Amino acid sequence: MSMDSEINRREFIKTTARTGTGLAALGGISFFSKPERIFGANDRVRVAVVGLHGQGWQHVHQYSKMPDVEIAAVCDVDENVMNGRLNEMQKLGIRKPAAHIDLRKLLEDKSIDAISIATPNHWHSLQAIWSCQAGKDVYLEKPMCHNPWEGRQVVRAMEKYNRIVQHGTNSRSGAAIVEGVQKMRDGLIGEVYLSRGLCYKWRKSIGHAQEEPVPGGVHYDLWTGPAPLKPFTRNRFHYNWHWVWDTGSGDFGNQGIHELDTARWGLGVKYPNRVAAIGAHVMFDDDQTTPNVLNVAYQFDMPDGKRRLLEFEVRHWHTNHEAQIGTLDFGGGDVPAALGNTAGSKGDSGTENTIGNIFYGYRGYLAMSGYDSYKSWIGENQEPGPHANGGGNNWANFIACVRSRKNEDLNALIEEGLISCTLLHLGNASYRLGRALQFDPKTKEVIGDAEASRLLRDGDRGYRAPYVIPDVV
Repeated sequence: MSMDSEINRREFIKTTARTGTGLAALGGISFFSKPERIFGANDRVRVAVVGLHGQGWQHVHQYSKMPDVEIAAVCDVDENVMNGRLNEMQKLGIRKPAAHIDLRKLLEDKSIDAISIATPNHWHSLQAIWSCQAGKDVYLEKPMCHNPWEGRQVVRAMEKYNRIVQHGTNSRSGAAIVEGVQKMRDGLIGEVYLSRGLCYKWRKSIGHAQEEPVPGGVHYDLWTGPAPLKPFTRNRFHYNWHWVWDTGSGDFGNQGIHELDTARWGLGVKYPNRVAAIGAHVMFDDDQTTPNVLNVAYQFDMPDGKRRLLEFEVRHWHTNHEAQIGTLDFGGGDVPAALGNTAGSKGDSGTENTIGNIFYGYRGYLAMSGYDSYKSWIGENQEPGPHANGGGNNWANFIACVRSRKNEDLNALIEEGLISCTLLHLGNASYRLGRALQFDPKTKEVIGDAEASRLLRDGDRGYRAPYVIPDVV
């Protein structure tokens, strides 16, 4: 099989041997430093999109519409996906980019300004760290990390190498969502004491997949990266990796991290004091190892002595539509349809999903649907209150900050992403261990539970050389 890029199979093998060890380590790589680029009014930001099978194609669409951006390179470890996407880009009139199989080779290109990462979750942190080390700004898909420890290394790398790093939680750029949060800050529903994140998304069974030879054109060792290298099956590969602990975090970390981030943001909290989760993998007999029904409760002890609560629920099949979320009654904004999960979006069964958040205060409650709408109901009679529709563009905000070099203007700060992802992983750890966890918001560590601490440091699988997360200092 041939591939229209500067890397063929023989060159790929040589490149891996040459760069594998160096890039896995923190120091000693000569091309990491480069002069900071100052963008003129007519200069285009040169972006490389890494991971093209799923969400990465949305990245391509978003950047292709921006006149101040050039998609200068793409990268995917599946040559079949790569070739297909290059053909689609040609049909769309997108200028042909350089094509790479190995991100490490791509990072040697000093002309690339930013890396947009849409690979499987288990790769996110390492690829972001490598990119920061190479002097690139980073758009990093959610969740930013496979565990909180490696997420902290991403934040440290951002700070050490002075990079712009945006987290892919799109609600942070949604005009209506931003307005809804501000309305709550201004006291619309009174003091907010409870938020609920809803991830009710129809998911069919993945069935059982037999071990088989790695398909032609798939660089499976590179795809596996930091995770344990196990025999190839279709359920350990494209998309279904979400439902396996080695590489994913279930729908809680897939769709749910968007709603968890908004639930925490609207409630006005950071790290919890206590986390308790129960759940199960129900209804289906298949290869999924993550739960498809999950309930997580978080407790936040506030400095004023009061307590705030956050509840999160994942369902995979039948559900109701709470606070009109998931119904056409809620309305919709101008968020691009490709982002999905707005009111009335369809699940696997063709039935509407229920994706959103509900916030409760002593004066009323406020509901948010997807990335672009909110409604409120005020008083004991629940009279309709302020409401709005309106989306935004997380990618455009990222590019604006790459040009301005103002990290503080990012809508989805990676530091905020780390906090929300810590809540995600605490909830999954509580579920897997079958017990509540006490957490210290100051030290950001689990209290008195060595097993949980190991799990949150990736003690369930470790890292496979040379794809080892560095301890960034």
